[in-house]
Amino acid sequence: MTITTTREQEQEYTAVYEVVPRPAVFKLWERTRNRQLHWLVECVAEATGTFLYTFAGAGATAAYVLGNILGIPGLGSVLQIGIAYAVGIALALAVCLPTSQGQFNPGITVHAVVFHGMPPFKAFRYIIFQIMGAYIACLSVYVQYKQLIHAAVDALKAKGTYDAIMFTPSGPAGIFGLYVNPGSNLGYVLLNEFVCDFVLGLVIFACSEPGNNMTSPTTMSWLISLAYGVVVWGYAPVGLAANSARDLGGRFAALTLFGKGASGGNYAALAALTNIPATLLAGLFYELVFNDSTRKWQRAIAMRKAELERKGERPLASAASSLHSSGESDEKMNDKA
Repeated sequence: MTITTTREQEQEYTAVYEVVPRPAVFKLWERTRNRQLHWLVECVAEATGTFLYTFAGAGATAAYVLGNILGIPGLGSVLQIGIAYAVGIALALAVCLPTSQGQFNPGITVHAVVFHGMPPFKAFRYIIFQIMGAYIACLSVYVQYKQLIHAAVDALKAKGTYDAIMFTPSGPAGIFGLYVNPGSNLGYVLLNEFVCDFVLGLVIFACSEPGNNMTSPTTMSWLISLAYGVVVWGYAPVGLAANSARDLGGRFAALTLFGKGASGGNYAALAALTNIPATLLAGLFYELVFNDSTRKWQRAIAMRKAELERKGERPLASAASSLHSSGESDEKMNDKA
C-alpha cells in the first residue's frame, strides 16, 4: 500500500503564519530553531513536560503530607494527589507534545528506541532532560513550601518520630522522593509497580496510535491523564513510581535537600527501573494484539509530514511516523505494506 495524500488533504492544513503574521524577529528565530536548534528545543520541551506534572503532583503531595504532620485538616488527600498528577500530565501534553512528541517518561523513550528506531543518543538527551525537569520541579515545590516543611521537620523531631517517619511516604522527604511504608514486602510492591506501568503503557500506546479511531488529539491527553489518575487513586498506597524520570528527579532532589538518608534503599532501584521493562512489554503486547497498520490514517500522516517539512528533517513526500515515535530513524516508514 503506497502512502499518499490528495491535493485536498494537503490544502486542508495552513501554516499559522499565513493567518496570524508574526514579528520578523520571531520568524528569524523560528527558522534558526527549526533548522539548527530543534534538538535543543525538543529537550527543553521534555524537561518542561516533566516539570509541569511533577510540579502539580508534588505540590498536592506536599499539602497532604504537611497537613497530616502539622494537624491542619483539609489540606489534601490521595484523591487530590491523583487529580493533580492527571491534570499535570494533561497540561504537559497540551503544552509540549507538538514540540517533542510528549514522551516525558524514560520508559516511553526507550520504547521509541526499540520499536521505532529513535537514535540512542537522542533518547539519552531526552532522558537527561526529563529527569532534570522533575528535579527542578521538586526544588521549586520545596522553596514554595519551605516554611511548612521546616515546621513539619521540627514537629517530627519534637515528637521523637523523625527517624521513623521522615523518609517514608508520610514524611517531608516523601513529598519529593518516592518511598514505601516500613515493613512493605518489595515483591508485592514490584508486582504492583509492574502491573500499573503495563496498564499505563497500554493506554498510552492505544491513545497515541493514529489508526485508533476511538481517540483523537483532543481526547488523547485526557484519556492518558485519567489512566494515571486511576493508578494513583487505586495503587499508590502500595508503592508506585510510574515514571522513572519522576522517581529519579525527585530522589535526587530529596538527596540534595535531606542528605543520604533520602536514598530509598532497595526500593530505589525498583522504582527507577521497573517502569522500563513494563512499558516495553506493554508496547509489544499492543503491537501483537491491537495495532493494525492497514487502518486508514491519512490525516495524521499529512500533519506529521507538514511538521517534518517545517523542521527540514526529511522531504515532505517521503516521511511518515506515528505520534508516539520520535527521532530521525523512527520517522522512516516503508511506503509499502
